[in-house]
Amino acid sequence: MSHIFPRHTRQLPPVAVSGDGCYLIDASGKRYLDASGGAAVSCLGHSDQAVIDAIKTQLDTLAFAHTGFFTSEPAEKLADLLIANAPAGIDRVYLVSGGSEATEAAIKLARQYWVEKGEPKRGRLIARKQSYHGNTIGALSAGGNEWRRAQFGPLLLDVSHIDPCYAYRYRRDDESAEDYGKRAAQALEDEILRVGPETVMAFMAEPVVGATAGALAPAPGYFKRIREICDKYGVLLILDEVMCGMGRTGTLFACEQDGVSPDIVCIAKGLGAGYQPIGAMLCSAEIYSAIEQGSGFFQHGHTYIGHPTAAAGGLAVVSAILERGLVPRVQAQGEKLATKLAERFEQHPHVGDLRGRGLFRGIELVEDRATKAPFDPSRGVAGKIKKAAFEEGLICYPMSGTIDGRQGDHILLAPPFIVEDDQLDELIDKLSRAIAAVI
Repeated sequence: MSHIFPRHTRQLPPVAVSGDGCYLIDASGKRYLDASGGAAVSCLGHSDQAVIDAIKTQLDTLAFAHTGFFTSEPAEKLADLLIANAPAGIDRVYLVSGGSEATEAAIKLARQYWVEKGEPKRGRLIARKQSYHGNTIGALSAGGNEWRRAQFGPLLLDVSHIDPCYAYRYRRDDESAEDYGKRAAQALEDEILRVGPETVMAFMAEPVVGATAGALAPAPGYFKRIREICDKYGVLLILDEVMCGMGRTGTLFACEQDGVSPDIVCIAKGLGAGYQPIGAMLCSAEIYSAIEQGSGFFQHGHTYIGHPTAAAGGLAVVSAILERGLVPRVQAQGEKLATKLAERFEQHPHVGDLRGRGLFRGIELVEDRATKAPFDPSRGVAGKIKKAAFEEGLICYPMSGTIDGRQGDHILLAPPFIVEDDQLDELIDKLSRAIAAVI
């Protein structure tokens, strides 16, 4: 009998006992190809000795020092490395323990920024439907997935949600991709004007939407127009790269491919690659200066922020990504994965859309390709595919509610950056068998 509170009380998982590159191994010896990196976490695989050694060395030196009293060498070095490679204007790093903490910190910093600037009416956050920003109350309020929000509704903050940039579902036949991107972005300006520009503090979005929409990349020009709208009304732009950042989409920061710089950017998952719990909120020099010249104190904090051991792990991970040429490798292997997915599934009668960037790929499943009609939610297609794939020895990330939090199914793929060609073939074969077993 286990005393662990599992994610699902009726689905008790096997015990993982070891990792070997792109594979996890359970207590029976069965090997599972980790085609989703857990939840886009394990970018270096499960047995990177350099990262393991860096963590062990840090433990031998200093395990923990509270940031109310000290900074630490690994935290300082990690911050320097991140800023050296961050989008233009980003200047400060606030280290936390995970993605929800990073987005929560971003929301609170945006609010405090406007208070410090003498505009206390600015307290409204605008985000998007079918987004996911974490599970704490503030982060969940920002997220736009109705299934995740429903039972916690009375606890959530009042956040505006506009439609996502979702070309497969919302682009008209007579629109170019660029025209659709501009129209999708216009929803932000419309909402700012509806609620009053003087009340809006920030707009939050994932550059490439992960868990709730399956590697949904924006239309060309969408985020450039979003940046223009934010600048026009003095609204802060917060980009949530918790899942899509740290090289996952083919650039260290996902927003690089859209030619924009945010005011605040959140990272996690691939920052620690699963070796330590770590995340970070990065902000512009202008935002930091407002705090520095104002109260001098960001009214926020957690016990484990800036944890030296976690920072040492994160430093080793980011160093590995940069020094081993893994970002270009993500681009190359990502193109191979996209090609293999197209060869196997592009004409599949129940595959409506193949999408994504780098090693961050999504498959949207439909009952009817011609009409794009989704499967009846009662069929539980995503959950059944996850189970069937797991039986095949494949870990992938299927999810339901792709369209509106209730309807639609997709599969998210995010294998480690070290994935080899033969492992991509293994992924495709096992996934194909799993889909066939369910539909």
